[in-house]
Amino acid sequence: MRVPLGMSKIKPTDEQPGNQGEGTPSAPPASLRDRVIEVLKNCYDPEIPVNIWELGLVYGLDVSDEGDVFVKLTLTSPACPVAGSLPPEIQRRISELPGVRSAKVELVWDPPWTMERMSEAARLQLGFF
Repeated sequence: MRVPLGMSKIKPTDEQPGNQGEGTPSAPPASLRDRVIEVLKNCYDPEIPVNIWELGLVYGLDVSDEGDVFVKLTLTSPACPVAGSLPPEIQRRISELPGVRSAKVELVWDPPWTMERMSEAARLQLGFF
């Protein structure tokens, strides 16, 4: 690019958003809510090879400014063998995130889960077109 005389190219400075002082932009830090969602996307129903977020098992997610996280979660069936172990495991994983003051996962059965709650990505992964 040709720069007219008397003008210079703008160089990144530490004051510009997204610059870490090395001339390369960086992504903004993920919000606590985004980081909780990433945890949920790494938790799986052992009988279905899709994460609980994409399966639509998360019915509610509240994250306060103070770092209190509340998750309403269901399972595909009340007879699911991990009904007793999965919610506390998810709660433990969330509570380990920096910035989380408290984490609570509540298992709910109403409304009952149906395959319509799955994301399009989950349906494609499972072959439900």
